Amino acid sequence: MFGETWLWAGTYRTSDKNISPYRWTQVPELMENLVANTRARYESRDKSSAVLDDIALRFHHELVHIHPWPNGNGRHARLATDLLLRSWGRPPFTWGSSASESGADLRARYIAALQHADAGDYSLLRQFVRG
Repeated sequence: MFGETWLWAGTYRTSDKNISPYRWTQVPELMENLVANTRARYESRDKSSAVLDDIALRFHHELVHIHPWPNGNGRHARLATDLLLRSWGRPPFTWGSSASESGADLRARYIAALQHADAGDYSLLRQFVRG
């Protein structure tokens, strides 16, 4: 994904970031828990489109919240989420691309949706990923 851009690509961050509430030392365990929790949600729920989208949406939000990499977390989380959806036979999220707005406005809306999800309200993120 990052090719020759960053030599550290694929290596968890080794410092704390103000964008994540988690210490860098927690990242490996948090990532393991994210995978296990996502698998458990998938296995214990029906496989309707809405449910699968919701599981993927929460996976995405949690992955961004963990912020496992020094940089590129949003790009990685969107790609990982789309791959997860495809593995379940679902189309990838649109990530707000159907809106006719500038890149800066789209990014601001994405960040606002993530912040609402941080507070437990997934409605804006749900609207953003399929809007």
